[in-house]
Amino acid sequence: MSAPILTTFLYGANTFGYFLGAMFFLHGFRRTRDTLFLIFSAAFALFSINEAATALRLIPEPQQSLAFLLRLAGFTLLIVAIIWKNVTANRAG
Repeated sequence: MSAPILTTFLYGANTFGYFLGAMFFLHGFRRTRDTLFLIFSAAFALFSINEAATALRLIPEPQQSLAFLLRLAGFTLLIVAIIWKNVTANRAG
């Protein structure tokens, strides 16, 4: 295998892993109706889209900062969800 083919394969594996994570959290949301799971699912979907776009070269090389915006949005969702969950848990108890 040449390096570009292996790199594309690994991007695809990452994409699939993030997609499975999104589906796992979506399943958790459907069972518990806890919004934390839904937000985590959305974040992992953003990570999956980011990996797929990078693998398919949909984002040109000089504009790789666009790919980081997807990651930033995903991590921001995760941080906001965790903080929101802790704040609402403290108010309830």
